[in-house]
Amino acid sequence: MMRTDEAKTHLSKLVEQVEHGGSIVIARAGHPVAVLSGYQAEKRRIAPPGSMEGEAWIAEDFDAPIDNLFEALERIR
Repeated sequence: MMRTDEAKTHLSKLVEQVEHGGSIVIARAGHPVAVLSGYQAEKRRIAPPGSMEGEAWIAEDFDAPIDNLFEALERIR
């Protein structure tokens, strides 16, 4: 365990220790308050193709022409 004032003084050395796989417990008044440890990047899970099957749907007529669409848009102007 290391006191907070010691951790401030020796931060660069502590970071070096952490880079090599260590971890340091920092204490205030003899009680642990923090752990200095190495950064672990979150591993992104890539979903396999087809994994969203059943999550969405497309209507059969989604690409059917809309009757009078342009006339309706002209009336909006």
